[in-house]
Amino acid sequence: MNEKRIQEVIDIEKQAEAILLAARTEADRLPLQAEADAQQLVKEARAAAERDARQMMEQARADDQTATIMSAAEKRMRESELLAADHLEQAIQYVLDRVIGKA
Repeated sequence: MNEKRIQEVIDIEKQAEAILLAARTEADRLPLQAEADAQQLVKEARAAAERDARQMMEQARADDQTATIMSAAEKRMRESELLAADHLEQAIQYVLDRVIGKA
């Protein structure tokens, strides 16, 4: 019976050693895995931030271009309105001259 007990203790010790070895192996692996995971998260965060920054810059450029186009269009519109007003006065004068027989 003693030999059986001794063999059981030896088997338990072997199992304990195997568990300890597996735990040590896992403990060695975990920091490396954590570092790799952290690097991946940083890489993904950086890519997302760069993508967001590009989109914001593109939107800012589009807004700036829109403002420039609107400004130019408003300037042309004012010029056209002044020209039309001038032409209207000339047209009225022409009609009046025709009516009273000056032309």
